[in-house]
Amino acid sequence: MSNRWIVTFVLFVVAIGSVIFHLVTPWWSTEIASNWSQIDFTINLTFWITGFVYIAVILFMAWCIYKYRHRPDRRAEYEPENKKLEIILTVITTIGVAGLLAPGLITWNKYVAVPKDASQLEVVGKQWEWSYRFPGKDGKLGKTAVRFVSGDNPFGIDPKDPNGKDDILVEDVNVTLPVGKSYKMLLRSIDVLHDFYVPQFRAKMDLVPGQVSYFWFTTKRTGTFDILCAELCGVGHHTMRGKVSVVSPADFEKFLGEQTTFAKQQKEARLRRQRDAKKRQAAKQAAKAIKQAARETPSAKSLD
Repeated sequence: MSNRWIVTFVLFVVAIGSVIFHLVTPWWSTEIASNWSQIDFTINLTFWITGFVYIAVILFMAWCIYKYRHRPDRRAEYEPENKKLEIILTVITTIGVAGLLAPGLITWNKYVAVPKDASQLEVVGKQWEWSYRFPGKDGKLGKTAVRFVSGDNPFGIDPKDPNGKDDILVEDVNVTLPVGKSYKMLLRSIDVLHDFYVPQFRAKMDLVPGQVSYFWFTTKRTGTFDILCAELCGVGHHTMRGKVSVVSPADFEKFLGEQTTFAKQQKEARLRRQRDAKKRQAAKQAAKAIKQAARETPSAKSLD
């Protein structure tokens, strides 16, 4: 068997094998748990378009190797231009590119068009953990700024903003959401680039220091799903994980009731600072008393 037949056969096997692998592979997307089935459609459409072109190019190469193989009685024909072929290829390429771009642009437009009835949830990322903030009864989140971030105020909420007093703080990598509710996710980073990603929601977005990015989704089924950071953010990137539990509205309200508010957090911080100040004062007084006692105690030399 000549080399051209071997190459033709290998290309044919690669094309057919790729199709079979795509159909029987176990590595499909996880079962969706949000409203973003349109993202799945867009990804699948991209696979089919690029897959069709991939198979067509490989089979065309195999056909050319066989059809235009060397023969003693055949001479190559020089044809530098072919307007008809150029027009056909331009039209096909334009249709293919439009088929790849248009669905993605339509999906993106919906991805950032938040419904009016969506609730807010802020996600704060820092190396290497997540934390969350829900609005209180007023339905408004308080203003934040980097200059307010401290050990007693890890979210950086403006203490003078009345809207932030009843904000519900979740200082944990895990969070709970109610099923069947839409959420506008407000994403904020304290330090470096992060990316909030829940595979079952099909939703992800970068957290960029200095700005608030956002997207939205609607939970569609109950369950517990992984939260991942999809942006390399340092040596502990692999540990920046969490869980989102989608539960019934009643269980969600119970979850919120177990969390603290910004006002309570600041009150506890003030009490903690007061206790620490009293302890420091007591320690100073004790040290002073010891020094005083040492001065008043006669030395062994004076006793002699």
